[in-house]
Amino acid sequence: MNSRLAQPHLHETDSPDASGDDGMPAPPERHPPAGLRPLADARADAATSPAAPTKVDIRNINFFYGKFQALKNISVPLYDRRVTAFIGPSGCGKSTLLRILNRIYELYPGQMATGEVLLDGQNILAPGLDLNLLRAKIGMVFQKPTPFPMSISDNIAFGIRLYERLPQSELDERVESALRRAALWDEVKDKLRQSGLSLSGGQQQRLCIARAIAIEPEVLLLDEPASALDPISTQRIEELIAELKSDYCIAIVTHNMQQAARSSDYTAFLYLGELIEFDETERIFTHPRLRRTEDYITGRFG
Repeated sequence: MNSRLAQPHLHETDSPDASGDDGMPAPPERHPPAGLRPLADARADAATSPAAPTKVDIRNINFFYGKFQALKNISVPLYDRRVTAFIGPSGCGKSTLLRILNRIYELYPGQMATGEVLLDGQNILAPGLDLNLLRAKIGMVFQKPTPFPMSISDNIAFGIRLYERLPQSELDERVESALRRAALWDEVKDKLRQSGLSLSGGQQQRLCIARAIAIEPEVLLLDEPASALDPISTQRIEELIAELKSDYCIAIVTHNMQQAARSSDYTAFLYLGELIEFDETERIFTHPRLRRTEDYITGRFG
């Protein structure tokens, strides 16, 4: 791991030995949140696998909504074929950071990012970049499912047609492949001509994931993809993330601490626009270095 990126700015009061608000010394031991299942078994593969290369290198990012600064000097790596979770209270800048990675913020006036985001060494914030091609490389799925008002098949084919000209037979194969990889094919194969809006909420979200991966991106951004779903649909989304990470660099924003622990290999904790701590997820949830991180993941605030 790049040690420069992995070490957040330390405040004196954030030292693991600092006193709490009541003046008492901080407890020497760190404990995971109540009810959080043991991570050792679930994350054995990640722990024993070799270090992954950095796919996206976020360097010194600042972001402004007009005059308001929402992100302050954020530097963090995203590793290839790994899942990185961004956690933190509402308004801390998690979703804003995600939106910088494919420059979707440029659709709105008055928003500006400074710094660098290197995708395989290329600064994607540089002027003159083809944003359509960038968004083909870095796909995004939003909190609320957003299927297009067209058939299930056309929802998937839409993006493919934007970037490629394929014979209908090959297009049909790509549509089927994307739906299979999104664990949706068996549920919709007999109704591909029906509207995507006819699906359940969980199915719609998996349809959006299928649409994103159909154009074969390199990075997949998931902005609270299960926050509006029932527990069964949420479990399916998490299982899908576990399968997709073998092919993609994935970044996910979530408010659910258990979901972050279950689904991610690395976790970044943001607070008030600053990166407080970044590390392997198991370490963040069992032995965080900073008191503020422990207070957040154990529910003392946020």
